[in-house]
Amino acid sequence: MAAYLIAEIDVHDTDVYEEYKALTPAAVAVYGGKFIVRGGAVQPKEGDWHPKRMVVIEFADLATAQRFYDSPEYAKPLAMRKRSANTRLILIEGAA
Repeated sequence: MAAYLIAEIDVHDTDVYEEYKALTPAAVAVYGGKFIVRGGAVQPKEGDWHPKRMVVIEFADLATAQRFYDSPEYAKPLAMRKRSANTRLILIEGAA
């Protein structure tokens, strides 16, 4: 069953975050991931949720999404993202 990495990101160091964005696609590709959403326009509709940047990446399953997140290929970009942005991130299974 497909699984998704969903992240809400508030960038505070754009230079480092741009480097992160350049490195991440190669790491995602190693694990067969596919960007579904990568920072497009957000239109809040209900509640008090006003994310600045959203990212959704699809993986084959939850185990693969977890392997990507913990991977050596993503370790450097992950550290860069943590330095350059405040993030809320989940891994979630898709609908059967």
